[in-house]
Amino acid sequence: MVDERPDRFRIALWATNIGRPVNGIDGWVAGVEARLAEAKATGADILVMPEYAAEQWLSFAPPGLTGAQEIPWMAEQSAQALAALRDLPARYGLALLAGTMPVPDESGDTDAPWLNRAWLLLPDGRCIAQDKLCLTPAEKDPESWNLSTGTRLRLVTWKGVRIAVVICLDVELPALAAQLAPARPDVILVPSQTGRLAGYHRVFSCAKARAVELQAAVAVCGTIGAAAYGEDRPGTVSGCSLFLPCEERLGSHGRAAEIPPITDHDGPGPLLLADVPLAALDALRSGDAEVWPGAWDASGITIEEEAA
Repeated sequence: MVDERPDRFRIALWATNIGRPVNGIDGWVAGVEARLAEAKATGADILVMPEYAAEQWLSFAPPGLTGAQEIPWMAEQSAQALAALRDLPARYGLALLAGTMPVPDESGDTDAPWLNRAWLLLPDGRCIAQDKLCLTPAEKDPESWNLSTGTRLRLVTWKGVRIAVVICLDVELPALAAQLAPARPDVILVPSQTGRLAGYHRVFSCAKARAVELQAAVAVCGTIGAAAYGEDRPGTVSGCSLFLPCEERLGSHGRAAEIPPITDHDGPGPLLLADVPLAALDALRSGDAEVWPGAWDASGITIEEEAA
C-alpha cells in the first residue's frame, strides 16, 4: 500500500546538549522518549537528532579512555541503544532519526574498523542505516577515532515523502548532490557536529545551497556543549535550520525556520518545529520555479585553461 502524500511534513529538530550527563543507555533513551512525546504533542512527523548525539554516552564511560578508545567503547553500546529505541516510533506514531553512533564495520575491507552511522527508525518498523560517506581528518586519524566510510546513499519513502540522510560534511559536497538530484528527494536530513563556528557556517551554508540546487527542503541540526568526560574537552557549537528553495512563493530568502548557533544550554537542548510545504515544492519542480534548470550535472561542459 502506498502512503498518500500530505501537503505538509512537520519536522522537529533537536540541537542535543551532549554536555548533559546521563546515567546509562536507559537514561539516554528516556531523554529521547521525552523529546518524542514533546514532538508528538506538536503534531510533528519526525524527530531529528544530530551527528554524534551518542557522544553523550561518555558521561557514564569508564574513566581514562584515550581518544582512540572512545569510538570502540561507544560502538559497544550502540546495539543496546538501538534495541531500546526500536519500538518508540511505533509507540508515538512518528519517525526518529536517532542521530549518529559509532558501529563496527563488519565488511573487513579496511583497517579502520568503525563506521559513523545514522539510524532512521520508522513507525512501520523499518530501521534504515546511513553511513557517513566523507570523513573529517580527525575521524580518519588512526591515532584518534579511526573511522571508515560508507559507500551508499539510501533514499527512503515514508508517508509519500522521499527522504535522504546526508551526514554533516557530506552535505558540503556538490558531487553527491548531483548524483542525488535525478532521484528528486523531498527532504534532506542533515545531522551534524561542528566544533567551531566556521564549521557550523560551512555545513549550514552548504545545506542552504543544496535546497536551491535540489529544490528540496534541507533540515539541519547539530550538537551543542561538550561531552561530560574528562577535563578541557573541546565543545561543540550549532543550532537548527530548515532551508527551502529561494523562491518568492516561499519567502524569497530560503530560510524557513532557525535557531541560531549556541555553545551550551541549561536543559537537553532547544527544539525547533518547522513545516515542509510539500505541495509548493511539487509545484516548483513541475515548472513554477523562477530559474531552476532541473537536475543538471555539467556533463556537457569542458574546462579549458588559457595559457599564461
